[in-house]
Amino acid sequence: MRFFKRDKPKIKVETQKKDSYSGWLKCSHCHELIHEGEIEKNLHCCPKCNHHYRISAKARIALLTDEGTFSELFAEIETSDPLKFTDEKTYTSRIQAAKEKSGSTEAIVTGTAKIHDQEVAIGAMNFEFMGGSMGSVVGEKLTRLIEHAVEERLPLVTVSISGGARMQESIHSLMQMAKTSAALTRLDNARLPFISILADPTAGGVTASFATLGDLIIAEPGALICFAGPRVIEQVIKQKLPEGAQKAEFLLEHGMIDCIVKRHDLKNKVANFLTYLVRSKETKKTDKTKSGLPTQNELETTLQS
Repeated sequence: MRFFKRDKPKIKVETQKKDSYSGWLKCSHCHELIHEGEIEKNLHCCPKCNHHYRISAKARIALLTDEGTFSELFAEIETSDPLKFTDEKTYTSRIQAAKEKSGSTEAIVTGTAKIHDQEVAIGAMNFEFMGGSMGSVVGEKLTRLIEHAVEERLPLVTVSISGGARMQESIHSLMQMAKTSAALTRLDNARLPFISILADPTAGGVTASFATLGDLIIAEPGALICFAGPRVIEQVIKQKLPEGAQKAEFLLEHGMIDCIVKRHDLKNKVANFLTYLVRSKETKKTDKTKSGLPTQNELETTLQS
């Protein structure tokens, strides 16, 4: 005789958990839940706390320049392995992996474009390519871009986002600091302006060379800007750094950068600066005694606007 009867369960039980992505993310700064679509529409900035996320070099150029005006230069230059360097992997295999991950051939994209109809030479670094590290090809492409700007009498705009010099190239990488700085001296002698934009993070040899040599140095909000990171410094000096040290806001307060500009306002701000920094070729031809650079009062007015 049966006293118990087992029926099939009326609630469906999942034996395997589905691994599906719903599009919701937690902001790494304010920890609020936000949808990926909101971030993309907001230029990859958190709509709640305005934290600026990293974007690729090509996305950065598209953000700053007039649509359809960018023409890439020196894309054919690619990295070799001069030292036959090997650690856990060969340098050649790391380069190949970086190309596949970033969709770029190097850690910088260079070319010419227009910003509000003003033609410029522009270079933007890509953190996805080996942390935006500066090797010999990055230095060569940037130097050629500067030389092109001098030949064509174009203002220069760069966007830096980098962990510093590339260790796999040793002295070849370190020499790019001197190489790019020397090229910028020629740009300065030609009385052509250089606007340097610093994104998060800008560190090491890039900070110690061309990134901080701009006639105007602009930073994005909250960007880490340093030579050595805060943890390294604290270990060396055995002291705790002040709150927010090496962030863009701290550097602005101490006179290391000129202004902080939100990503939404960056293109318009750069265009405004260019109107003050650039003079027409006709003006330069008729009066060679003029530098073509704005007065201090003009710059202060533009920075505050």
